[in-house]
Amino acid sequence: MRKILAYIPGLLLALIIAFFARSIESTLPFHIIGDSVLALFIGIVINQIWKPNSFIEPGLNFTAKRVLKFSIVLLGASLSINTVLNVSGLSLTVMLFTFLTAFGGGFLLGKWLGLDWKRANLINAGTGICGGSAIAALAPVINAKDKDIAYAISVTFLFDMLMIILFPIIGRALGLTDMAYGLWTGTSVNDTSSVVATGYAFSEAAGDFATMVKLTRTLTIIPTVLVFSVISARLEAKTSPTARKKVKITGLIPWFIVAFIGMSLINSFGLFSMPVSTALKNISRFLMVAALAAIGLKTDLKELKKLGPNPLIHSVIVSTLMAIVALIVIYFINI
Repeated sequence: MRKILAYIPGLLLALIIAFFARSIESTLPFHIIGDSVLALFIGIVINQIWKPNSFIEPGLNFTAKRVLKFSIVLLGASLSINTVLNVSGLSLTVMLFTFLTAFGGGFLLGKWLGLDWKRANLINAGTGICGGSAIAALAPVINAKDKDIAYAISVTFLFDMLMIILFPIIGRALGLTDMAYGLWTGTSVNDTSSVVATGYAFSEAAGDFATMVKLTRTLTIIPTVLVFSVISARLEAKTSPTARKKVKITGLIPWFIVAFIGMSLINSFGLFSMPVSTALKNISRFLMVAALAAIGLKTDLKELKKLGPNPLIHSVIVSTLMAIVALIVIYFINI
């Protein structure tokens, strides 16, 4: 009981920041900056002014780790295989190439820049899948550090802000149709809020299609975390003789990922009513924002600066390559 009580101060602080972040986001046009990014940045700013003490830290650690995992489980209730069926095979074709670019090209680029594999793949996931949600889902699976999570979300956010401005200009200059532009945006821009802002900046039809494509893209979180669960376990087994003896197939997939997949399957079969699915999605989103607020509160800017410019260079190159590859594929399939 005493241990549970120790979590309350830090948890409450993270929830308060999450509330303010969501309130700020709701006032912004097109929700141009996501609440998760706002919460992370608010937490980082507070950390520069006031360092969390031993009274706050247990709750922050609990929120950043356990609450984050629970939010991922609930996120599954908002995903449905039916979404894929509602979007043409065109989007899946483009996503195949962008996914290969993000993780294949990102892997090679990360090695060339000398990046830690966890840091590089957090950026690859944020770029290739869906920004903060993908980073948050992958981080516990590969045991990523809080500073790596903060850096990955920050650099993907910077690219998104640039694309909100540039994509509509480039789309009109190239004479893209609403569907072509929506497909390009949905497969290239990272965070959901940024996809919505970028899509509707072109036209309502483009925004609608971009959002649908983005939801389909989000489903790739499932195979991604499964693959990285296996990779992480294998790498740990190679570096630790003790871990090698303990590795079992049943232990390769974290419990919260199993629960996450279970929730998405339940929703795919229509066993969640729309109000229940929406409610669970909102709770998941709010808890994820709180977890990122806790990570921000634990993040020192001096530690981020020590990581150097290479992760930022990595993010810019991979994001740019994704946008170019998506545009080339769209051109060849002639939408």
